[in-house]
Amino acid sequence: MEEKDKALSFDYAFLDKLIVGIGEVSQITSLPTRQIRYWEEKGIIKSLTEAEGKNRRYDYENIKKILLIKELIDEGYTLDAAASKIQNRINTIEETLKKLKSQ
Repeated sequence: MEEKDKALSFDYAFLDKLIVGIGEVSQITSLPTRQIRYWEEKGIIKSLTEAEGKNRRYDYENIKKILLIKELIDEGYTLDAAASKIQNRINTIEETLKKLKSQ
C-alpha cells in the first residue's frame, strides 16, 4: 500500500463527507441491498435518510460497521453475535477516546 493510500484512512475531513447510496454500499461490501435493508430494519446500521421511500444513504461509520460484521459472519458468528461484538468494540473505543480527550 502506497503512503498516499494509507493516509486516506486517517483523512477525517474526507471520511466525514463520505456518504453513499445503498447501491454503492452494496458494491463496496459485496452484500445485496436487500440484506443491507434487513440489517437496518434490525437496528444494526442506520441510514442517514429519515423519510420513508427516499434513497437510503450511509456514512463511513455504517460502511465500516457492515464490513466488520460481515468479516465476523464469514468467520462463523451469527448476525446478532457479530453485531453485538462490533457494537461493544465501538463502545470501548468511544469510551477510551473520551477518557483521552478529558486528560
